[in-house]
Amino acid sequence: MRPTYEPSAEAYREKAQAFLAEKLPSNWSGIGSLEGAALEEFVAEWRQTLFEAGYLAPGWPVQYGGAGLSALEQVILAEEFARAGVPTGGPNDVFGIQMLGNTLLLMGTDEQKERYLPRILSGEDTWCQGYSEPNAGSDLGNLGLKAVRDGDQWILNGQKIWTSAGHLADHIFTLARTDPDAPKHKGISFLLVDMRQPGIDVRPIKMISGESEFNEVFYTDAVCPVDEVVGGLNNGWAVAMTLLGFERGEAAATAPIRFQAEVDRLVLLARERGLDRDPVIRQRIAQAYSKVQVMRYSGMRVLTQFLAGAHPGPDGAISKLFWSEYHLTVTELAVDILGAEAMVPSGRQPSSAFQTDDAGAPNSSASWVGTFLNARAGTIYAGSSQIQRNIIGEMVLGLPKEPRPA
Repeated sequence: MRPTYEPSAEAYREKAQAFLAEKLPSNWSGIGSLEGAALEEFVAEWRQTLFEAGYLAPGWPVQYGGAGLSALEQVILAEEFARAGVPTGGPNDVFGIQMLGNTLLLMGTDEQKERYLPRILSGEDTWCQGYSEPNAGSDLGNLGLKAVRDGDQWILNGQKIWTSAGHLADHIFTLARTDPDAPKHKGISFLLVDMRQPGIDVRPIKMISGESEFNEVFYTDAVCPVDEVVGGLNNGWAVAMTLLGFERGEAAATAPIRFQAEVDRLVLLARERGLDRDPVIRQRIAQAYSKVQVMRYSGMRVLTQFLAGAHPGPDGAISKLFWSEYHLTVTELAVDILGAEAMVPSGRQPSSAFQTDDAGAPNSSASWVGTFLNARAGTIYAGSSQIQRNIIGEMVLGLPKEPRPA
């Protein structure tokens, strides 16, 4: 692992910086400076700009609308986007591009790639993820959504929950039980389902922050063509694990940049409140800074493996556990600095319900309190902290598995 890139990489960094300088306003200060209609308008226009440049999926082959960039070029592009405070796509693109698209490139049929990949990038199809259920959260293999074959289609009945951005999607990739007699991890298939049908009902869930980013999805005799299975019938568990690896792909490069920007903003908040010389506050800020540096070097280790051609593996649980637990403590510190003002927050709300607020966000109490509330979910979604510790212990360190009930 090297803490810096080779000099040859800087040529592409200059190209990425030139692209940003050309496409962004001269007074650009980050997407966090926008809100409401102005924010939505910018994200839509910026997504179209990235689509036209091939930067929505920079690592995809050109034939599918990508830019065909090398692994290192993708990392540099992601870093420069994070530093500039611009998104890498629209609100559902993490599901459609980063998760489903990359999985289709690896495990989809030629017909599935040709049909879906261009439509994902153009925005014709907007995707969400159908994994968790009321009785299948941490134990995802316990899922009960049934898919029964009827001629040339599957009939689906059951429920999904915690479906992020499901209210914005028109398609859902979903895990369903296609063989009820097989062992629980063996009878699951990965299906591509059109949500624009009477058998799909999406109901938003009110979060503690007041937002409704999560949803319940109910399937009542919903249908799916039999050829919309990815990775083979009853092989859905392997496909699902592959997809979860892609979920944490570029985060190794961009998460430390976002978290460092948040710490910088936290220092300013302490100064504004006259607490920057309080010894306890200073110690807690120093602790936050040190953890971000640990995150940075850990991310570089992951990037070293990524650039060497390794696929995402179980050690991705380390970074998920580290950043989500860290974000609890740093946002608690922000609320402590705000003091009584945190009980009646005002100003701009955070534009992101996940991880940090966006670059350029003001130090409003509403931004910090909203981020504090959202951080509570970070230790649960995409695998709870308890499950991450099990993965690290059993699959990374090789420790004995926990006893299972009969």
